[in-house]
Amino acid sequence: MATYRWTVSEDISTTRRWSRLYLAVVLFVALYYYHIGSATFQPASSQPLHPETSAKREHILAQCKYARTPAGPPSDFHSRQQSDRYVPGTKPTLITNATIWTAGQNGTEVVHGDVLLHEGMIKAVGNVPLHLYQNLQLEVIDVHGAWVTPGLVDLHSHLGVGSAPVLQGARDTNSHKSPILPWLRSLDGLNTHDAAYELARSGGVTSAQILPGSANNIGGQAFIIKLRDTEEHSPSSMLVEPPVTLNGTHFDHDLTPRWRHMKHACGENPSRIYSMTRMDSGWNFRSAYESARKIRDAQDQFCSKAEAGVWSDLGDFPEDLQWEALVDVLRGKVKLSVHCYEAVDLDMIVRLSQEFHFPVASFHHAGDTYLVPDLLKKTWGGMPSIALFAAHFRIKREAYRGSEFAPRILASHGIPVVMKSDHPVINGRYLLNEAALAHHYGLPYNVALLSVTATSANAMGLGHRLGRIQQGCDADVVVWDSHPLSLGATPQQVFIDGIPQFELPHVSVKPSFFQRPPIPPNYDQEAVAVVHHDGLPPLTPNSVEHAVFINVDIIYTRSEGSITVQERPEVVVARQGKVACAGARSACSRHLNEVWDKLVVIDLKGGVIVPGLTTYGTPIGLMEIPLEPSTNDGNVYNPLTGDPPAIVGSTFIRAIDGLQFEGRNMLLAYRGGVTAGVVAPQGSFIQGVSTAFSLGASNSLHNATIESDVALHIKITMDTSQSVSSQISALRNLLFGNDGDDIIKRVREGRSTLVVDVNNADIMATLLRLKAEYESRTSKPLRLTFAGAQESHLLANEIASAGVSVIVTRPKPYPETWDKRRILSGPPLTADSLVPVLLAAGVNVGVGLIEGNEVRHLRFEISRIALSSNGNTDLTAVLELVTTNLERALGIHGNMPQDLVAYPGGHVLDFEGKAAAVISEQLGRIDLFT
Repeated sequence: MATYRWTVSEDISTTRRWSRLYLAVVLFVALYYYHIGSATFQPASSQPLHPETSAKREHILAQCKYARTPAGPPSDFHSRQQSDRYVPGTKPTLITNATIWTAGQNGTEVVHGDVLLHEGMIKAVGNVPLHLYQNLQLEVIDVHGAWVTPGLVDLHSHLGVGSAPVLQGARDTNSHKSPILPWLRSLDGLNTHDAAYELARSGGVTSAQILPGSANNIGGQAFIIKLRDTEEHSPSSMLVEPPVTLNGTHFDHDLTPRWRHMKHACGENPSRIYSMTRMDSGWNFRSAYESARKIRDAQDQFCSKAEAGVWSDLGDFPEDLQWEALVDVLRGKVKLSVHCYEAVDLDMIVRLSQEFHFPVASFHHAGDTYLVPDLLKKTWGGMPSIALFAAHFRIKREAYRGSEFAPRILASHGIPVVMKSDHPVINGRYLLNEAALAHHYGLPYNVALLSVTATSANAMGLGHRLGRIQQGCDADVVVWDSHPLSLGATPQQVFIDGIPQFELPHVSVKPSFFQRPPIPPNYDQEAVAVVHHDGLPPLTPNSVEHAVFINVDIIYTRSEGSITVQERPEVVVARQGKVACAGARSACSRHLNEVWDKLVVIDLKGGVIVPGLTTYGTPIGLMEIPLEPSTNDGNVYNPLTGDPPAIVGSTFIRAIDGLQFEGRNMLLAYRGGVTAGVVAPQGSFIQGVSTAFSLGASNSLHNATIESDVALHIKITMDTSQSVSSQISALRNLLFGNDGDDIIKRVREGRSTLVVDVNNADIMATLLRLKAEYESRTSKPLRLTFAGAQESHLLANEIASAGVSVIVTRPKPYPETWDKRRILSGPPLTADSLVPVLLAAGVNVGVGLIEGNEVRHLRFEISRIALSSNGNTDLTAVLELVTTNLERALGIHGNMPQDLVAYPGGHVLDFEGKAAAVISEQLGRIDLFT
């Protein structure tokens, strides 16, 4: 065997080889980790990358960075010196001597001083140092102490996509293609010719989120707009901070992502449209989000490889144009607005947010939220805002438990509250009225004002620029004619991006006490009861036979078709529904002594007693839940379509046969001081015979009927399949014929009134000609009344000359359809309003409403009329609009009971009054409200 011996030189050589190997390994490891840590690493031995390859990789890395960057304003946003919406040439404006509600300090900050608007921004607030701006040619406006607030921000609107007037070519609110449509965009349907923009501006609304409708589980993407006209006249020029992804994937990925917005909906609307259940909706959502999650996860895996420098076989960034917006929801870059009413739907969305880890910015409509505040707090990503109506409930089953006390209850749990319009469900012009109503029912004043300014702006992700009066915010400002939470508060001027919106605004004089915040009544017991009874508290009043009212300022009573006034009676004694005595205590002593042991004493604390109001125009008493057929009397047959069965014959349908009592709208109206109703059957041409009844009755056998057959009602409109000329021809045949039942015979003889529901001035002119023709040929009077009558101001003198009465059933005018488009808007757009114009012409005018859930606020609606009349309509004249004038227009003479309503403290026709009792002659009792 050979023997091998090591030499020194071999040992050194071997050591050197191992050293070189060791260094190579160390170098390899170092370079490997350097390679992983550097996305742009290129081995020294490799060839330089082709420029196109290098650019592609840089683009991919920018895409990945952008995907993971949170949305929001750029970090330097508040260093801007000029708004991105500034219009060159806009004059700088200094508003001086103002009472400024800034939205600061949680809505409690009020500053007395000035506001400087320049370059589309608010440059200074308070004591503005003018020497710093001496080079500016300022437009100075002294507002003499008027209230100034931020422009109102409507979180839920369909302006532009649900345009006025409603026409077939401009219905872009809902798509019916699929329940899941996250790829649709409201911007693509935004009509710049919507007549409602101007109306919304006239209510102080300066910004709005334009949402797709609620027909779909995922209806599409929403966009925020400013409501001013632009020189470009395009939808895109109205946008506020549009997402940088607006025009596709080719954009600078180094930009900070801006907030995107999307609409979801659950519950009855998608179920009704697509004939599916809530279980189907739940799966629709989960399936859609799973599709988006797969894409997001694929993107994250792709980006991990790209950022690690593993480029081989990497391919392109995974994306899908249909799902990319929903992927952004999962990345927390979308402010999600979710239409949900009931706990079952809210719970499903909360669980969905937990399953897929996405935040919800706001729940909308949200009728049950006040009953489940703890559920809301479980929403993944934090507490959502809750966007509510003030009192627009009971339109469908899922809205039946909605409560006017929901805003105050939610606020008490620390949940952000937003009041919204859902325009055109509520005319966006009256967004502030929603906040004022919520305040009336107990929402703190600062929270109420924040609910249509800063809180809604925050829910959009735009609180850094909208909804506040502070330096650096957008120059969207409103100057009000009264305290913004007072009834009928109206802008004197509106600025959007610093641009005044009215050239010659019309201002109506308001009472001096309307300049202070209204003091709401105490509804504490009612707010507790609504939660205790799961949204359906008992509404029937407590009844007594005898009561005495003390500290009464004024009592208004009916007398021979008008209203009389008695000031400061020492006592008012009511016995079995009648005022037995009103005057000095000594003069009423006999009545007091007779019932002393049964007497209930009610201190009105300087309040008033007024006649109970009468409602007309709504289906109250015939309809409990409009979208639930089983709760309603239904529609009558239309003879113009040939559908009446033979058994109906020539007899007109009578409303008295379909009356239902103790509905929630009815009882709430009764508690709101509306004691009588006149209702006609619902139909599209001949409606039938109306009836007058007591809203406080328990059923039709218990003194409910005031007058069984009041008037004959028909409807003539352009918005139907039958021509107007056909409808007029049918009416002419009806009038000049000889057959028919008793009501048409009485109309022909001038003993009963023909009420025509009509809005178009041209149709009214035709009806005036028909009246003249009838009276000329028959020598008998035709007692004619127009109801609706939105365009009646165009014929005010002719209507008065013909002796025709008018019942205005939309006192807040809106050009909903073509035959209502020529409305008289009222201040600040026009000096005059419809009702004062008709009264000035000598027309007998009554006022009604069209929706049952509005009736409880009838007194507020007639007060608004007075407040817009520049002081020309006093309290007596206003009360007559919904009592004696209305009854005269319907042909009720001397049959109305002397029902009276007592209001403690405050004023009956503002937000400070609350009915305490009804003295019901019709029912023979005194009803007390807690």
